[in-house]
Amino acid sequence: GSDDVTPGNAFSADISGYNETYLNLGQSEALLGFGFNISNIGTKISYDGGNTSMFLPANLRVGTSLGLPVDDKNSFSFSVDVNKLLVPTPQLPAEGESEEERTKRVQKYADTSPVAGIFNSFGDAPGGFKEEMQEVIWSLGVEYSYDNRFSLRTGYYHESEYKGNRRYMAFGAGFKMNAFQIDAAYLVSTAQSNPLDQTLRLSLGFDIDGIKQLLR
Repeated sequence: GSDDVTPGNAFSADISGYNETYLNLGQSEALLGFGFNISNIGTKISYDGGNTSMFLPANLRVGTSLGLPVDDKNSFSFSVDVNKLLVPTPQLPAEGESEEERTKRVQKYADTSPVAGIFNSFGDAPGGFKEEMQEVIWSLGVEYSYDNRFSLRTGYYHESEYKGNRRYMAFGAGFKMNAFQIDAAYLVSTAQSNPLDQTLRLSLGFDIDGIKQLLR
């Protein structure tokens, strides 16, 4: 029937870029980095045989970092990044709107192309510029590193209370030895209700080239 669920198929691509520049700050040479990523740029996806189609969750992420060496073994790095979903605002019922007006508005939304949807997402929030800014997620981070082996980190993640309300502090540490690296982070929510509160994250990384050198 028309409500049968079918496998969804879509095509998407990512665009990204990164650049690093050295800056002379007094007696130190700092490293300034800037990067961006636009992900999930592609066709719409349908799970009902093409009767209805949905936008892929295209996302824009822009970030910058500054690495400051203290001496030969000690250094600090500071980072800031922002995220924004590049999907047009869903068309919810409006007060005093007729059924015909609602149908036309929903159809116009459905006919919007993925590329047009990306550009529309920057100016279609019902609450205007204020709500557009609420759709931006931002985060800050600081890391201290000793001899490129041991590191301490802290950061803050902020999402508007009207757009998900994920807000938390993160505290972490990392240790690198030869070809192996282990990292740990503990999340503490700053919002009243957050499923990520008091979450411990662990990760283990491997350097393939380092492993090859160990096996020689």
